[in-house]
Amino acid sequence: MPRSYRYLHYDVFTDRLFGGNQLAVLPDARGLSTETMQAIAQEMNFSETTFVLPAERSDTDFRMRIFTPAEELPIAGHPTVGSTFALARAGVIAAGREGCTFGLNIGPTPVALTWRDGTLSFVWMTQPLPVFGQTLDDPARVAAALSIAPAALAGSGQPVQIVSCGVPFLYVPLATRAAVDSAVANPALVLELLASTKSGAHGLFIFTTERAAERADDHATAYSRMFAPGLGVLEDPATGVASGPLGCYLVRHKMVPADRAGAMLSLQGVKMGRPSHVHIAINVEADEISNVRIGGEAVLAGEGILYI
Repeated sequence: MPRSYRYLHYDVFTDRLFGGNQLAVLPDARGLSTETMQAIAQEMNFSETTFVLPAERSDTDFRMRIFTPAEELPIAGHPTVGSTFALARAGVIAAGREGCTFGLNIGPTPVALTWRDGTLSFVWMTQPLPVFGQTLDDPARVAAALSIAPAALAGSGQPVQIVSCGVPFLYVPLATRAAVDSAVANPALVLELLASTKSGAHGLFIFTTERAAERADDHATAYSRMFAPGLGVLEDPATGVASGPLGCYLVRHKMVPADRAGAMLSLQGVKMGRPSHVHIAINVEADEISNVRIGGEAVLAGEGILYI
């Protein structure tokens, strides 16, 4: 007889349904093989699916594995935030608890919890400190991968660079929001570009710090998109594991002053019709980044049963 597995479907980095990034969470994945987890992630076809297991280390509360439709990840942002909400919903995390630690493939990963009237309302995830990699001096190649004019890169005045807080991404600053919206990723050229860096970069992250003058309620520090065809995700509506390094990039290149680095916001997914609000908090001590956190909200969209 097949065994049944409950899963919860969350929209993450949003406070309303049908926004943010979709996530499937199996709060009790005991008995599933790696191959079956990967098959379930392909079946769900979200950017990521998570599988929660009993803790394997005394310094963690849960073991969690994270899969895209194509592969397993060492760490990821919206799966960590969304899974925290799912475990609180399932009663695994008791109401009022201020924090817990996930055992991810990269190691122990702490989260901080904020509650309102007994319901989880916000989650902060701590990420590893940044590693700044190589810069690329081939704007024509980068522009071709994005189907945009090279001038859109030159207008930003900042470097194209690899940055990682556990997972490397290639960061491409653009001059305007219109340029970000006009990008059309060429999957083959994106994969070739990422491979040429020899960094293991998982995706191409484009952004601008141009503000929306016509929107008084738009407080985004950065307006962004992310393409990761190698992960089976042509475009991701919200990428938490890329948002920590984004904040570090903004601080490193003085696009955001250190005294404002603790309250940044990346607005991602607008072009996909799934606006996502990823909060970023970077602590700076003696001109060095000392702490990296990303955070956000999540809403329950549904739940179901898998028969394996």
